[in-house]
Amino acid sequence: MNRFLAILFLLPFISCKQGPTVRGIPVPQQSLARVDSMADLPQPLHIIDWLALSQRYDSTVYDFKATGKHWPLVWWDSTGKNFDQPVVGLYTAMGDARQGPQNNNGMFHESLATMGGVLGATLVGIDKSNQDGLNYVGMLKNYFNKETGWNIMMNNTAPEVALLGGGYGRDWWYDVYPNVLFYALYDRYPDERGFDDIAYMIAEQFYKADSVLAGNYDWTYFDYSAMEPQKNWICAQQDAAAGHAWILYAAYQRFGDEKYLKGALRALSALENQSENRFYEILMPFGAYTAARINAEQGGDFDVKKFLGWTFDGTSVCREGWGVLVGNWNGFDISGIVGSTIDHGGYGFLMNTFDTAWPLVAMVRYDQSYASAIGKWMLNAANAARLFYPEHIPEGHQTIPQLAAVTKGVIGYEGLVKRSTFEKYAHIPAPVAQGDGPNWVPGKNPDASQFSVYGSAHVGIFGSIIQTTDVEGILKLDLLATDFFRGNAYPSYLYYNPYDEAKEITIDLLGNNSRKKVDLYDAVQGHFVASGISGQTRIRLLPNQSAVLAYVPHEAEITQEGNKLLADGVVIDYHFQAKLP
Repeated sequence: MNRFLAILFLLPFISCKQGPTVRGIPVPQQSLARVDSMADLPQPLHIIDWLALSQRYDSTVYDFKATGKHWPLVWWDSTGKNFDQPVVGLYTAMGDARQGPQNNNGMFHESLATMGGVLGATLVGIDKSNQDGLNYVGMLKNYFNKETGWNIMMNNTAPEVALLGGGYGRDWWYDVYPNVLFYALYDRYPDERGFDDIAYMIAEQFYKADSVLAGNYDWTYFDYSAMEPQKNWICAQQDAAAGHAWILYAAYQRFGDEKYLKGALRALSALENQSENRFYEILMPFGAYTAARINAEQGGDFDVKKFLGWTFDGTSVCREGWGVLVGNWNGFDISGIVGSTIDHGGYGFLMNTFDTAWPLVAMVRYDQSYASAIGKWMLNAANAARLFYPEHIPEGHQTIPQLAAVTKGVIGYEGLVKRSTFEKYAHIPAPVAQGDGPNWVPGKNPDASQFSVYGSAHVGIFGSIIQTTDVEGILKLDLLATDFFRGNAYPSYLYYNPYDEAKEITIDLLGNNSRKKVDLYDAVQGHFVASGISGQTRIRLLPNQSAVLAYVPHEAEITQEGNKLLADGVVIDYHFQAKLP
């Protein structure tokens, strides 16, 4: 089907006042083979307080007066690259010998760390535009590389430090992903001075690049200054198309220019037309989200399952084995973490695990047929991810437990591996908590560089999405937390019951800062499951089933436009399979 002509067939506009009596057809759940092989209830089961950890990370790491070896982790870079203002640098790893105020005039710091830290804090309710008198949001403009003519956000502020930290024609995802991070921050800080102009220029650069590529993303990277695709020793990264599509669709939502929608459609089509899985680092799941959203909002018919399979299955032919890990290593369920499924028996990474949740949880509101699959994966990922942190994995499974105190309880290891990549740690039984830091500057980087500041910076993604309920193993996942540049929506949550028996959970509205009554609509079952709730109620979840609940104002007017079900004009179900009476 021609994606540019895809239009959702609209049924006649129908209205009724009987919201709680709406009866749709339940949406069949689609399975993902990789998720099916994960434990129903991972063991040992322990979901830590990700929100509290996110808040502690911010208050601890952004402390210029912090004391102790390798602290503080922040410093001032006053070189004024791209914008004549100082910017705060953040170490990539603890003790990273390449960085700090004493190296390269303090210029080398990665946007993956600084943007990740600002975004993570923002997602859990911290205003980083005015924190202790500092505007950490505005500082991020320095990563917009206008001095080089690339005119996009980059991982570094200057090309002279690029070889130290990635980007500038070396590795395409390093050039694309900082723009994804920026657009997420732009959504949350729309009034930040200069952000409108930067966002517009990024959109223009990505649209021009996609036009030059014309559906062919078989390249290693793209020179956004010369507007030419390039190749080097790294294999082609076709999933850069997913990043282009996500940004262009966000730009379309923000600026309303139809050409950005056209670019997003063309980039997604280029990705879908790949005959092989080209998942490289982090961008593929953003393709799944963008596909599901365009299908729901624009009437597209992109193959969401194909993108999800490429995200999970570990079948990438570029970065061999890249995907989502599955397994139980010596009594520890590690399923759900993201990285190489084959390197040393499996090697998952903290940042990749956090950031994969960003698009995939938000995706469920646009395609609830994957609610159970994503709910089960998130239970496994939320459980296994704690093992990156020294206090949550036994010392006998860590490479440097004797240095754990330097993390101050907020920095995790970079990765979890089945067999350590370091010969001196070969005796440690799986899972092994370690990091690659000592390899970055052999002989200079300390062992402590295995603790990942940049990966830990993204913890706010988990912190904003994951809540526990009164039933162990049943999570409350916020579908709006990382759904950027969206339309109006009511609070919406994914609940998944991993048990082989029905369970009742408590829905608590007392913390909503409002005494207004709500009705609970389940987009999986296609009907309202509760009406007139203002405090607490009990909801029954069927065995191994999910619910996607929208908290709808009580007695809202329920209308239907095609397959969209709306309450007071706000979509609560994009795939309603019935007609209102």
